[in-house]
Amino acid sequence: MKKLLIASVFALSVPFGASAAELSFPSDAPVASITIPDTWGPQETETGIDATSEDGAVYFSIDVADAASSDKTTDIAIDFLTKNGVKIDPATLKESPETDINGFKISSLDYQGTDESGPVDVSIGFAAAGEKVLIFTYWGSKETQAAHEKELGEMLASLKPAK
Repeated sequence: MKKLLIASVFALSVPFGASAAELSFPSDAPVASITIPDTWGPQETETGIDATSEDGAVYFSIDVADAASSDKTTDIAIDFLTKNGVKIDPATLKESPETDINGFKISSLDYQGTDESGPVDVSIGFAAAGEKVLIFTYWGSKETQAAHEKELGEMLASLKPAK
């Protein structure tokens, strides 16, 4: 995710090439908004938004949790990855330094792992959003994720607090 956060800094002035809409989440009491290309099939989940690149190489989600329940939400994200065949190697843990994106201070825990297609990168990111916490989940194929760096950078650069 560190590479993605750095890429987002360069993408701030680059508009999306594909059709995309700004999505506020959660819809009943928006905390933040993000723009995700339609080709990623963004959808609202019970606690946020998720999307998968058209070729299935990258999964990305943002969940909203109360600060007190953020550990539980992180566990749910890890359970989701595990249920989808992602094996995280805890020995590869790297903590990325905090990055500022549109007023959100985002940090992440980055891991190496595998899924049914081979080696993957996994990141669990965190950002304070008032009394809430945004929890990012990223899972990408090492072989094909590079093709999506620009889109991911643009998505992260579009993240902003809800109005």
